[in-house]
Amino acid sequence: SGIYPKDIILHIIGDLGADGALYKAVEFSGKVIREMDIGGRMTLCNMAVEMGAKIGYVEPDEKTIQWLTVRTNKKYEIIKSDTDANFEKIIDDDISKLEPQIACPHTVDNVKPVSEVVGTRIDQALIGTCTNGRLEDLKIASEILRGKKISNGVRLLVFPASMEVFTQAMELGILQELVKSGAVIMNPGCGPCLGAHEGALAPGEVCLSTANRNFKGRMGCKEAEVYLASPATVAISSLY
Repeated sequence: SGIYPKDIILHIIGDLGADGALYKAVEFSGKVIREMDIGGRMTLCNMAVEMGAKIGYVEPDEKTIQWLTVRTNKKYEIIKSDTDANFEKIIDDDISKLEPQIACPHTVDNVKPVSEVVGTRIDQALIGTCTNGRLEDLKIASEILRGKKISNGVRLLVFPASMEVFTQAMELGILQELVKSGAVIMNPGCGPCLGAHEGALAPGEVCLSTANRNFKGRMGCKEAEVYLASPATVAISSLY
């Protein structure tokens, strides 16, 4: 349907506001969450902080256990909400009619449907960081960009979230596909998300990013603008 975990969490933050879950725990559940891969669940929980939450949580299931099994041999305890837990608020979202979402400058809760900002010029497209730099994210981008070239006026930077992701993406040919489209593959990590290096914006530049924050100066310059969206939206936008 073209809707991804980043669209879902941006929609939620847009509704609740950047302080809508201040000092609270947010639990994500339901059919869509159960069907979501671990990478998508991580995106939801990562972005929960951007609405003030102390924790974002998805109840562990078989997918969680499988993910952990290949990463640790330490004993761990599965923690779940009590069956009679009393929630302050329950929000039931029907995403069947949701369209791709985008957070506009300069706050993460300034969320609009992508259709309302079509045609906005971008200088830089960024796919990666802790929010959307997992293997699933890079695969989505590579599939969209396969056989295509990014726009001459856009630089596309890709930051795998970890060396594990970098290596897997390279072995699967995902990075090669991205490079063929004109993307520049950077070392794993934060990149310009914190405004420190490798892609920091210049005055007047506009970046469409999969990162988690877009306040003034976040990516290096207070005179630049940062929009936030899913890897799919960023990949498609880099073509125009």
